[in-house]
Amino acid sequence: MANDESKRSGRIAQIRSVYRMAKKSDPRIGLIVLGVLLAVFALFLVIGFVIGHPILLGIFGFLVGFLLATIVFGRRAERAAFSQVEGQTGAAMAVLNALRRGWTVTPVVAAAPRTQDVVHRAVGRPGVVLVAEGNPNRVTQLVAGEKRRLGRLLGDVPVYDFVVGDGAGQVALRRLQSTMVKLPRNLRKDQVAEVNNRLRALGDMQQKMMPKGPVPKNVRLPRGPKLK
Repeated sequence: MANDESKRSGRIAQIRSVYRMAKKSDPRIGLIVLGVLLAVFALFLVIGFVIGHPILLGIFGFLVGFLLATIVFGRRAERAAFSQVEGQTGAAMAVLNALRRGWTVTPVVAAAPRTQDVVHRAVGRPGVVLVAEGNPNRVTQLVAGEKRRLGRLLGDVPVYDFVVGDGAGQVALRRLQSTMVKLPRNLRKDQVAEVNNRLRALGDMQQKMMPKGPVPKNVRLPRGPKLK
């Protein structure tokens, strides 16, 4: 019983937190959700009086209204959350982390020095998906370089790429997840696992090749032979 009560109180606290967050960018969310509930309830109640079953239709109308109000609340809260993080570096990574099971997400597989341009990677049944954040003129070069590297490593495995943004040829942050989910399933589950193993092995190899500890000072690199 104590566990059930703690779970219930946790859900209520979570709903309150989501409501407060959503109300910052959508002040009318409470009135709209309540309006949906009351409108559906009133409609079913009127139908109940007409056919002679106001109590039965009233209960049914309240349940349907509550369901529709919950759906409206969820969608508006999601839209409000996207509007608050849109344009911030790392927002796409938050969306990728919310993908359902079957995806392996790796943050910042490529980045431009001195800028906030980054490329994230997700591997799933469609293949490899590269998601870029940053200046579209610069980040496309990062994506191209990463696609060449993946092509040498993975061969014919499909590689998709998206640049997050509201410009032409870009994918809006709020549509990123649905866009990825609609991609065709090109790989079997065992093939997805093989792709992940190859990428993981490449990452381990790169870490082993990196120098350990601080770079020693006052060390000159040997010069190559002079060309005649």
